[in-house]
Amino acid sequence: MPSITVEPCTFALFGALGDLALRKLFPALYQLDGAGLLHEDTRIIALAREAGSEQEHLAFIASELRRYVGAKELDEAVVERFLARLSYLHVDFLKSEDYVALAEMAGSAQRVIAYFATPAAVYGAICENLAKVGLAENTRVVLEKPIGSDLESSRKVNDAVAQFFPENRTYRIDHYLGKETVQNLIALRFANSLFETQWNQNYISHVEITVAEKVGIEGRWGYFDKAGQLRDMIQNHLLQLLCLIAMDPPADLSADSIRDEKVKVLKALAPISPEGLTTQVVRGQYIAGYSEGKSVPGYLEEPNSNTQSDTETFVALRADIRNWRWAGVPFYLRTGKRMPQKLSQIVIHFKEPSHYIFAPEQRLQISNKLIIRLQPDEGISLRVMTKEQGLDKGMQLRSGPLQLNFSDTWRSARIPDAYERLLLEVMRGNQNLFVRKDEIEAAWNWCDQLIAGWKKSGDAPKPYAAGSWGPMSSIALITRDGRSWYGDI
Repeated sequence: MPSITVEPCTFALFGALGDLALRKLFPALYQLDGAGLLHEDTRIIALAREAGSEQEHLAFIASELRRYVGAKELDEAVVERFLARLSYLHVDFLKSEDYVALAEMAGSAQRVIAYFATPAAVYGAICENLAKVGLAENTRVVLEKPIGSDLESSRKVNDAVAQFFPENRTYRIDHYLGKETVQNLIALRFANSLFETQWNQNYISHVEITVAEKVGIEGRWGYFDKAGQLRDMIQNHLLQLLCLIAMDPPADLSADSIRDEKVKVLKALAPISPEGLTTQVVRGQYIAGYSEGKSVPGYLEEPNSNTQSDTETFVALRADIRNWRWAGVPFYLRTGKRMPQKLSQIVIHFKEPSHYIFAPEQRLQISNKLIIRLQPDEGISLRVMTKEQGLDKGMQLRSGPLQLNFSDTWRSARIPDAYERLLLEVMRGNQNLFVRKDEIEAAWNWCDQLIAGWKKSGDAPKPYAAGSWGPMSSIALITRDGRSWYGDI
């Protein structure tokens, strides 16, 4: 039986017929039910603007659940139990009278979890209407990213929510923070003196963070062309990863202790000057190329595209942190669509030994690397130097891994999806995997300078072929410092 106790709740999912809810949220709730982590009295209310019969909408949700969970993980007994929890409610999110039925269904006995799988523009209206029908006092709200498109708009969204829900009942979700390997960063760093004693500028040369996607826009043109890769990925996912790598040890594992340290990192990020935009930052846009051996269109050739768009689908940059721990240690971040493979990884490059005693021609390969893979195969690998085997090898060196692959090591254990853990933590009232308001603002403050610099310069994003690792200038960005991106082929 599960060792975690979760109180009963009413889970109100706004935007329940959207892609995120169908593809991620309902399957995550189903898996929690299958693991015995939903209280028997927990109910789920699917709220959406689509009219029609409740029976039809619930049948559609059930079919999509089976589609996205997959046959191997479907248990019909759990499916039946899970679907019995579901109700559907047709709601116009802007009309307060439509919330009366929700209040009646929720009652006053249980806590309400209100998940906003909707555009951020309606977050404030939903919160106001929840308050009007008496659902503000015992409710936690979950906000999906992106929260705004810059610092000013994010403040408007957060302030609108804060009128009705205090910070301790506001959960801003970044699904990367729910990944098993990301959470292991805390344990890896602060439970192992092997790493923490060397986690600074004395021993680390540089850090890479790569989040690469094989897919293109996938029908999201309307949203993505207004956002771009910087807003969509750097401002949240990559900067959150950077914070977990770079932060100082928190006083304890409480939510505010961890988030206090992350905010310090974001505030210590060095601004990138207008001159630095040409040497420290590369933005690109994919053109036609090949993915998995098939011809794919360029960004401007995607369905419903604006052929004059200068929105970036790729960003690579060098970030520097102005504090004692990371002085002189560059953090290289890159993310893009239509890359050769789907890959999310962090590579910590340690410095060479100060005294070198081996053959001169082998010196370039003397480097320890800690590789933290978030996807596709979650795990941690430490590359160390050892001697080649054989009588004729002398003291010839080779680089090899000390490896921890989560799926291989714990063969009997299923690695939960990030949303499963995050939804569970919301139900438990634990905020340490969620983003605080001042984190959002500090990240936007740093990203806004880049957006403003690009707008002022008027430079178009550099083209790169679909299926490549981005513009050639992204390679120059790191080779200019005498380094290279790890693992590129």
